[in-house]
Amino acid sequence: MVTNRKFASVMACSLCCFSLCSAKEESRELTDASHVFFMSRAESIPDSQMEDNSDHYLEGYIQALIDMHYFEHHVVVIVEGDVVYLYNLPNNALISNSIISFVQDLPCVCEVKIKCDLNEEECERRRGYVMQPCISGVWFPQSTILFQPLIADPRQVKYSVAYRAGDRVIGEKAICIALGDNFPVYRWTNIFYWCGDLQIGIDAGIWAPFNFDDVSHNDKTYCELVNTDYLLGIPLDYAFDQWAFRMRLYHISSHLGDEFLVNRPEFLDLRANPSFEALEFFASYQVTRSLRFYAGPGFILHSDQSFPMDLYYVEYGAEWRFLSSRFCYQRLYGTFFLALDVQNWQVRDWDFDWTIMGGYEISKLAGIGRKIRLFASYHHGFSYEGQFFLERTHYGEFGVYWGF
Repeated sequence: MVTNRKFASVMACSLCCFSLCSAKEESRELTDASHVFFMSRAESIPDSQMEDNSDHYLEGYIQALIDMHYFEHHVVVIVEGDVVYLYNLPNNALISNSIISFVQDLPCVCEVKIKCDLNEEECERRRGYVMQPCISGVWFPQSTILFQPLIADPRQVKYSVAYRAGDRVIGEKAICIALGDNFPVYRWTNIFYWCGDLQIGIDAGIWAPFNFDDVSHNDKTYCELVNTDYLLGIPLDYAFDQWAFRMRLYHISSHLGDEFLVNRPEFLDLRANPSFEALEFFASYQVTRSLRFYAGPGFILHSDQSFPMDLYYVEYGAEWRFLSSRFCYQRLYGTFFLALDVQNWQVRDWDFDWTIMGGYEISKLAGIGRKIRLFASYHHGFSYEGQFFLERTHYGEFGVYWGF
């Protein structure tokens, strides 16, 4: 028994000594860790290693990154020294600028040049190690949409939650929630005379305001769902150079909230169903990377008899992004924005209805893709909540908005 205890003690002492020696050795290795590097971006290679690689290696590396983020645009990369040549950029200024910015941010890229087509010598040189797939379209393109959203439009399909104050129609204090997305289904590339892209998709959205002010609490709740709007649309987008166009056929319907009706039973006899189908056509022009204008008419094809709508409306506005920055460690782009949306509806006697919104947006890709926005806005004109569509109001909001 004593022998076993002595043996165990000797083994324990040996293990402790071995651990201490190993720890000292590891400490010396970590102290001399000048060769260890930390990548500030997950898609980056350290400059010291990139400088030692061949043009073909860097070419394949950059091509893989572009294909990962912008596959549907079929961009071709050629590297000669420190210069990166980009071929076959999409005929869309917003997306092309995003691709150029993406490549310029990569380490060991001193210059980016744009070329239209590969010559025979360049095609032959690439044939041995890369072949670009020849496809005329892409199913479910997800990097971006061709017609960028109208971010100040009160009925833009999006995800958002906002606190609303001062609305005399819905309530002086309200929480407004929107759930919706644009799902691109198929994109045709390099078509028509302008060699642009054509895309068809699906729009679907829900808007629901909850009133926290002047609630009668008949159903023992502290808030009430006032109204819910539902939208389903089929957008057809076309974009080339600095232009983007959208033709959308959509249906929208509205329903008073059950809690609102419980607390205000007098609205049971006043309830209407303001649903309609409409066709709209919008054009957008990207003046610079920062400034955009858009405008377009809409046509009411059919409306419910309980809430008849006149035939026409127009919508127009502008968006300005400024003080843009790049967060290299987080691999994000950020920019301040200011947006104005104006609408005139025939059913409202063509009176002005406008919304101004400002805030800060963050995205993974420069200028395109999905974003998250922190915003504050002011609306003056009419309500957009169902059968209160003809009621005048004004209010302020602040909240979070995410989507395209």
